[in-house]
Amino acid sequence: MLQRLKRLKRPGRKAMTVLAAVAVVVAGCAAFTGCHGGEATDSEKLQDLEFSVVAEQETPVQLQDLIRQKRENPFKLTYADGQDMYIVVGEGPQKGGGYSVAVKELYLTENSVVIRTELTGPEKNEASGTDTSYPVLIVKTQFYEEPVVFR
Repeated sequence: MLQRLKRLKRPGRKAMTVLAAVAVVVAGCAAFTGCHGGEATDSEKLQDLEFSVVAEQETPVQLQDLIRQKRENPFKLTYADGQDMYIVVGEGPQKGGGYSVAVKELYLTENSVVIRTELTGPEKNEASGTDTSYPVLIVKTQFYEEPVVFR
């Protein structure tokens, strides 16, 4: 029995060969999925984008209609008129007022326009009322062909 246990503890050449092959495959995968030597990746920021936050009444009528249709639920959409692009984030119904949606980042990558937003609520001491509010952010920027990624 002791002889048999000794044999099980010591890996044979076959097991060592398999382990070495697995290590080579893992190292190869890591090398191919790691850094690209200074090249821009799909999600790497190339540049921040200029934008303005606009009121709903400052947008095309078709976009105003879309926002009214979708406001009962959280939504994200883009709308372009050929020259300008509107990026819209609606947070759905909120109990009380004092809510807003803020832009944290808006930038261009090699393959997309990325926007990161955040919903902020009323301050602790701020009276928010009892009416339901529908916070919506409308960002206007120049038109880009790349798709918009919401984060």
